Order: sequence, then structure tokens, then C-alpha cells
Amino acid sequence: MNEPPGCLACGTCCFSNLLDYVRVTGSDHARMDDRADELVHFTGNRAYLNMIDGHCGALRIDVVTRELVCTAYAIRPDVCRDLTRGEPACLGEIAEKSERPLIALGRA
Repeated sequence: MNEPPGCLACGTCCFSNLLDYVRVTGSDHARMDDRADELVHFTGNRAYLNMIDGHCGALRIDVVTRELVCTAYAIRPDVCRDLTRGEPACLGEIAEKSERPLIALGRA
């Protein structure tokens, strides 16, 4: 099996067309502290990371350096922490939507 690309070269899991894509729990929200209002929206009584232009609002896309950087990495939700590079969920994300970060970086 080929090793998947490093997260800064990939970022595929940060992309979705769903507005309610990344669930934020109460402990996640507390961890975000001062940035919670900036990063999170509520649908009913459930919290989710904001999505902007088809990707997580915390994702910075640098087309000059061709890097994808999570600006909330230290305070990211548990669902992001639990996604391990190279495991089936990661590989599934890459299989489904690997072109999205490339398009965002202007590589496609």
C-alpha cells in the first residue's frame, strides 16, 4: 500500500459541500474558548465548524506556498483529532474527494 500524502499536502478531510460537516461537541466548544464564536455555528442545538467555499473555515489555503494549514489545529474538534492519516477513514476521504484541495490550490 502506498503511503498517503502528508496532511499539509492533502487536506482532503477539510473539504465538504455540507454546511453541517464537522460536529463540535461541548468539550470541543470549550477548548475553542475565544475562537468558538468565529469557528462554530449552530443548527438547532448542535454545533458545527463553519464551512466557507466548500472547506472548513479554519483551513487556510496558501496558493503561493501550496500549503493547506489548519489555523485551529491545537483546538480542533475531537472528530478531527480522531482521523488518523493512512487509516481507512482517511483513505476513504482521499478516494472520494482528493481533487478538491487541488482545485483550491490551483493545481487542477
